Amino acid sequence: MGFFKIFKSRKRRKNPQYSLGLHQSRETLGSLKRILLESKDFNQDLYDEIEEVLIMADIGVETTLLFIERLQHQQKLRKLKDPAELREVIVDEMFNLYLEGQIVKTEINYNRELINVYLFVGVNGTGKTTSIAKLAKILKEQNNKVLLIAADTFRAGAIDQLDIWAARAGVEIFQKAQGSDPSSVIYDGLMLAKKAGHNCVLIDTAGRLHNKEFLMNELAKMRRVIEKVIDYGPQETFLVVDATTGQNGLKQAEVFKEATAVTGVILTKLDGSAKGGIVLSIKHKYQLPIKYVGLGEKITDLVPFDIEEYIYGLFSDFFGD
Repeated sequence: MGFFKIFKSRKRRKNPQYSLGLHQSRETLGSLKRILLESKDFNQDLYDEIEEVLIMADIGVETTLLFIERLQHQQKLRKLKDPAELREVIVDEMFNLYLEGQIVKTEINYNRELINVYLFVGVNGTGKTTSIAKLAKILKEQNNKVLLIAADTFRAGAIDQLDIWAARAGVEIFQKAQGSDPSSVIYDGLMLAKKAGHNCVLIDTAGRLHNKEFLMNELAKMRRVIEKVIDYGPQETFLVVDATTGQNGLKQAEVFKEATAVTGVILTKLDGSAKGGIVLSIKHKYQLPIKYVGLGEKITDLVPFDIEEYIYGLFSDFFGD
C-alpha cells in the first residue's frame, strides 16, 4: 500500500505545529488539486502546469524535472485514465524522492555516556542563534546538562544575542570578548564542559561566505580543536538554512557542505513566506537529511523533522474528495 492510501485509510491527524507552519507552502501547492480535477486528459499542457507549480514551490528546476519524469512513468505504468488519479502518485513519489539514496537518519546523534558536541554553521540571518537556543531547551528538558559556546566572535552583537537566548532556554553559556579567536573560545569552553560535567555542548559560529577558502580553513581549525579535546569530534554539524530564501538556500548548502562535514540541516522560518519545497531539493541534490524544522518564533517551535507530517502538511487538501 502506498503512502497516499495509508494516510487516507487512517484519517491521520496532523501535528498542529506542522499544519500551522506549512500554511504558506500548502497554499502554493494547493492549486495542484484544482489543476488535476479540472484537466480532462493527460497532455503536455497538464504536465507543464504541474511543473510550474512545483518550481514555484521552491522544489527547484532539476528536482522538478526528475519528478515530472516519474509522474509520467507512473501514469503509463499504472495505466491511469483520469488526471485526478495523479494525486496519489504525487504523494507517493514525494516520499520516494526524499527517502531514496543514502539512508535518512532524522534523529540526532546522541550518546548519554559522552560529551555530545553540536557545531552550528550557516550564513548570518538564517536563525542560527535562535535554533541553538531552541535545541538547547529540548536537550535540557531531556535531563541533559547543556552548555552554549559563543564562538561567533566576529559579528557585532552575536555574543549578547546568544547570551539572551541562553537565559530564555535556562542553560549556561561560555563566552569571551568580541574579536577573540573562535577556536580558542571553543577550546576553553570544551575544557569547562569536561570539568563541570556538561554532556551537551552547542557551538555557535560566524556565518561569513565572502571567502570560501577562509571559511574552509576556519571550520577545519575548529574541528581540529574539538577533536583535540573530544577525540571523537562533534556528534553533529548542523547547517542552518532559512526556508524563505528558497533556492539561495541550496547554494549555502553547497558551500558549507564543501567546507565542512555537514551531517544534517535545520530548516528555519518554515512558517513564514517559505514555500516548503526546498526540503526535497536539499535532500535530493546534496543527500543531507533535514533534522529539525522551525515552525514558529517561540522557543518551543523547533520540532524534529518528520517526513510523513511534512508531506501530509503540504498535501492535506489531496485527501478530501
